[in-house]
Amino acid sequence: MEIKKILKKTWRFIWESNSVWSWIVCILLAFIIIKFLVYPGLGLALGTSHPIVAVVSESMEHRGSFDKWWQSNAICDDHQCPQEEFYADYNIAKEQFLEFKFKNGFNKGDIIFLLGTSPKKMKIGDILIFKAAKPDPIIHRIIKKWESDGEYHFQTKGDHNVRLVNEPWLDESDIHEDAVIGRGAFKIPYLGWIKIGFVEFINIFR
Repeated sequence: MEIKKILKKTWRFIWESNSVWSWIVCILLAFIIIKFLVYPGLGLALGTSHPIVAVVSESMEHRGSFDKWWQSNAICDDHQCPQEEFYADYNIAKEQFLEFKFKNGFNKGDIIFLLGTSPKKMKIGDILIFKAAKPDPIIHRIIKKWESDGEYHFQTKGDHNVRLVNEPWLDESDIHEDAVIGRGAFKIPYLGWIKIGFVEFINIFR
């Protein structure tokens, strides 16, 4: 009976009390449930260690209609060109791009759900999520794929970017299959701003 009373008091404290401490406990419980039950459960179901990622950059944004983006600036070799010409160099025509998933890109703050997919099954136009030297994974589109010594390699580009990323922390021209986390399946707009806002708030105190 004593245990039953304790459980009832605890239940009322969490769900019926409007005190500050009640809210703190609810937030902590929500974090624990999501972190240690929901997230691992989704990872198991979707076959990836990162079932959900928040988009933290603007590298995949289109900012307008598809046609406007298709004619926006890119860099082809050493000269400025439209995105249309850039993708033509990779044998990707407009009609083909329009068949790609997320053909209109996605925005900073969106949430992307991932599927764990064999590198062999990934194809041109898929949204590839992969590890780089930075803490956050990179979420870009596959524009080239090849096999070498029995292993798959990928080249990607952010739709919004004018060229491939070539920085010390990332060489986007040759992504090895070992770096692959998953493939973008679907998105929830703007929900990722919760994470982005929380991280930026924490950084204020560092």
